[in-house]
Amino acid sequence: MLKNNKIDDTAIISDSVQLGENIEIGPYTVIEGDVEIGDNTTIGANCHLQGWTKIGKNNVIDNYVTIGFPPQNIEYDGSKTYVIIGDNNKISEYVTIHRGTAEGRGETKIGDNNTFKLYSHVAHDCSLGNNITLDNYVNLAGHITIYNDVYIERMVGVHQFVKIGNLSRIEAHSKLIKDLPPYIIVNGHPAQVVGINEVGLNDKEIDPDVREEIRKAYHILYESDLNISQAIEKLEKVSKSFKEIKDFISFLKTSNRGICR
Repeated sequence: MLKNNKIDDTAIISDSVQLGENIEIGPYTVIEGDVEIGDNTTIGANCHLQGWTKIGKNNVIDNYVTIGFPPQNIEYDGSKTYVIIGDNNKISEYVTIHRGTAEGRGETKIGDNNTFKLYSHVAHDCSLGNNITLDNYVNLAGHITIYNDVYIERMVGVHQFVKIGNLSRIEAHSKLIKDLPPYIIVNGHPAQVVGINEVGLNDKEIDPDVREEIRKAYHILYESDLNISQAIEKLEKVSKSFKEIKDFISFLKTSNRGICR
């Protein structure tokens, strides 16, 4: 069966590479190693994909992107580790995505419907969900977890092992060194809390009753004199049992680096 792939004559594709159908690959792109690319994916010019990398369907990968290169970790010994990318992602020019480490997750994993803008970097062992935007020059260190619907504005740096909760937002030029709970906006160097991500809640059409509970949770955590343990205890007593609030409380309980204040 014909695959209807359009591969430029100057591209170099190793025999070990597995290509789906309706794939386009631009000039001077190199794809080598155990790489799998799903249907209807477009790869631009001068890209380099290698390693143990699996890319899903309907992705757009622009020029000069590198995916699947070894982690920037001095202890990496060449072990078989992975990059796994889902469907419908837009990866802009000069983006770099490195594979995991054996002592970490063993993989760098990216979900669906994400946007990676110019020069953004995803380091080893990161785990990203869905509907995330990394703006220009965003740099993620290793072992970072980002949940769904997060927006990170241009030129933000995120410290290793940080977790970033659902529907949160990091404003431009910030330095994030602690965990960021869901629905919160931060700004600064280091990043500090400036409010609730009302724009994000609007975009996701969050129910008004849920939004009111989020505001109450914000007040308890950030506008009272309670420490985090006390705030969690109060949230569990007074909050309604919406999933979003349960997620908020669960995030606080599982934070290892402390949360942005």
